[in-house]
This record gives sequence, structure tokens and C-alpha cells, in this order.
Amino acid sequence: MNALTKHDIINDIVANTALDRAEASQGVEIVLDIMKKTLSQGEPVSISGFGKWDVKKKRARRGRNPKTGEEIEITPRRVVTFSLSNVFRAKLEGKR
Repeated sequence: MNALTKHDIINDIVANTALDRAEASQGVEIVLDIMKKTLSQGEPVSISGFGKWDVKKKRARRGRNPKTGEEIEITPRRVVTFSLSNVFRAKLEGKR
């Protein structure tokens, strides 16, 4: 099972619309750039019927190197999380 790629998305847009490859590629890039900019500012991105990306802050904590067993300090960081919309979750579970 292969992952869906940006190239695949562009091909699907070209196949299902009157857009050419350059226009489809530009549209996909614009959407992704908007999402990256919004998330990098710490704001959530929500797409109705699909899901929501959110930025969470993780505090510094103690960890362990799995190879050596040595204790290390994991620095604070920000991570992006994704949660499915209820509509999409129900569709995946076959309820709709």
C-alpha cells in the first residue's frame, strides 16, 4: 500500500477538472503554503468534514537513549497533531 503523494493529488486534479498540470500544481502548493504558514504561527487549520491540525507545545522532559540507555534531556518543542472530524470518522467506520 503506497502513500498518497502530492504528485498523485495533482494528477487527480488534472484528471477531474479542466485545469492543466501547472495550474493544479500551483493550487496544491498554495494550499499547502497557507496551511504551513498558519500552523507555524501556532494557529489551527480546520477543514470541515475532514479534520483539524493543531499545534501543541511539549515541555522539556527527561528521556532515555534507546541504544545506550543513557539519560538525556529532551528540549521543549512544538508538534502538529491531527484529529478527524466526526463526519469523516463515521465514514471510515462505515456508519454513513
